[in-house]
Amino acid sequence: MESVVKFLKEADTYYLATVEGDQPRVRPFGTVNVFEGRLYIQTGKVKAVSKQIHANPKVEVCAFKDGIWLRLAGTLVEDDRREARQSMLDAYPTLQGMYSADDGNSEVFYFKDATATFYSFTMEPKVVTF
Repeated sequence: MESVVKFLKEADTYYLATVEGDQPRVRPFGTVNVFEGRLYIQTGKVKAVSKQIHANPKVEVCAFKDGIWLRLAGTLVEDDRREARQSMLDAYPTLQGMYSADDGNSEVFYFKDATATFYSFTMEPKVVTF
């Protein structure tokens, strides 16, 4: 999992794909944090992406950096503990202008049953599961 976290942080922006009904939805994200050995992302409960994740927690992430791309597929699980939300906000102080751990809006999810595959045109795919 460490190689996945490192890649996502270095890429800075990744794209999260969800489903709304029968329509795929993709948007840029930037938050990635490790808390208690799990890979977390963050969003706001008022956003459409939150509603999509709650309706269908199977998601996929794609990121690209230096000729290598990463596809990360898995199931997101909400962690409603304050400590998990605060850990994310501590890792991303710029979010603290929009969110707080106790605002009723900030939410964090961790990946469960995740498969990450690193690809390029010059190497064999490398698979990481966690």
